[in-house]
Amino acid sequence: MGRQAAMDGAAERTAECTVLVTGATGNVGRQVVTQLLATGVRVRALTRSADSAGLSYGGVEVRAGDLADPRGLEDALKGVDRAFLMWPFHTAAPAPAVVDALRGHVEHVVFLSSGAVQDGLAPEQQPHPVGRSHAAVERLIEGAGVGWTHLRPSTFASNTLWWADQIRAGDVVRGAYGAVPMALLHEADIAAVAVRALIEDGHDQATYTLTGPEVLTQVDQVRIIGEAMGRLLRWEELSREEAREQLLADDAFPDSFVDTLLDGYAEMLDAPRPVTTTTVEDVTGSAPRTLRQWAVDHAADFR
Repeated sequence: MGRQAAMDGAAERTAECTVLVTGATGNVGRQVVTQLLATGVRVRALTRSADSAGLSYGGVEVRAGDLADPRGLEDALKGVDRAFLMWPFHTAAPAPAVVDALRGHVEHVVFLSSGAVQDGLAPEQQPHPVGRSHAAVERLIEGAGVGWTHLRPSTFASNTLWWADQIRAGDVVRGAYGAVPMALLHEADIAAVAVRALIEDGHDQATYTLTGPEVLTQVDQVRIIGEAMGRLLRWEELSREEAREQLLADDAFPDSFVDTLLDGYAEMLDAPRPVTTTTVEDVTGSAPRTLRQWAVDHAADFR
């Protein structure tokens, strides 16, 4: 059976299925909603502010709610068959209540985990705090008695939006660790894998390591974004302390994550160069999008 036939069959089998998408207004969640709608599946979107979600299209059922509110989550899960779980916390502390709620309603959970999770290590042994929290959520889901698929993405291309204000103001992006290499991943590709795992057979108990198709330093990323916009942008290296002060002064960036980010960059600089995977294409049949494609898609966000 060809891939399109398999997708058609999956859509037919899940025509009566309802999928809950958490984090539905985020970069990945919004893509998951849109791509699920294209399959004919019923979609329920969970967001903190239903009125401003901008999801009133295609028959999406929008529910106001928060993963930190177990009662609200229980209400949102009524009548749901499968769920896409995005973890918005920097700790796994709320996870037992969230997973208990999921266990009582759904047959399969697709969890947007983190590329920081390392195989073969218990959650408490994970060297990175992001890896520790996401590994703990993974373990709880695996023990919940439901079907599961974990997605472990590499660095999101959308993280480069942190530079948008600098790019609007001029042709120089200032930051630390410009030589850090990353395999940036388009949110549409993460969503495409999530949708396959939600509506197709054959993804139960699978852990997918997702990357973009190329490894690029932050210096490369700035240049490519500029080229996509028809501009000549360049990177200016800052010391760690200068970058820390810059991030702390940015009201849009959470202060609690500043040192975590810079520590992560320092570790990535010393670590082996990232290796790209073929997982996106293996699962979806389409090659992952390049950073240049992402930058063209998001050019308006930098203007």
